[in-house]
Amino acid sequence: MAKLAFVTGRGRGIGLAVAQALEAEGYRVVGPKGRTELDLLDPDAVRSHADMILGMYGVPDLVVNNAGMEGSGLLQDMSVSDWNRVMDTNLRGAFLITRAFVPGMVSRKSGCIINIASIWGQVGASFESVYSASKGGLIAFTKALAKELGPSGIRVNCISPGCINTRMMDEYTEEEKAALIEETPLGRIGEPEDVANAVVFLAGDKASFITGQDLGVNGGFVI
Repeated sequence: MAKLAFVTGRGRGIGLAVAQALEAEGYRVVGPKGRTELDLLDPDAVRSHADMILGMYGVPDLVVNNAGMEGSGLLQDMSVSDWNRVMDTNLRGAFLITRAFVPGMVSRKSGCIINIASIWGQVGASFESVYSASKGGLIAFTKALAKELGPSGIRVNCISPGCINTRMMDEYTEEEKAALIEETPLGRIGEPEDVANAVVFLAGDKASFITGQDLGVNGGFVI
């Protein structure tokens, strides 16, 4: 029987590449393609969606918390609602999704959870304090949860992409992109498939003794 993967935000960008890479490995991939299918800010909606998945397909073998949103600007210009929207989408959403599926994984004594964070969660980014905080929180969440769930045979890891060719890069000018490439030792912007390949590795048997780690997929931008 094919393994089941639940991936959030699988409609485009990194999420789409992850879904396609997992399907190529024989996974059955389910989960919301975007916010119109599941409001990650609504705990009741998340619980209802998870219950539907559990009822239709059973407990996922893999959960990939990929859905997220950008949040840039000067701190003094950020409203409380701006803060809440970014933090809730990027961090609380992962908490709600994970909480919904963990009991089944614990009962089964197996499972894998992969959270998609960011290099800015590792080192921080100017004008992106809220986004950096949300992704830094996701990295810490990963490490703590790995310790909590390890005894139940569940691995929890994180991937922190660098500059990846997704819609988030659209707000950068060509000059800014060139500067980022110049700062990247491998000399290019990453592709969503680069992140997807890391997900496939961390989800597979060859990573069976890896948990609580934050894997940078950044071309050497952060070392």
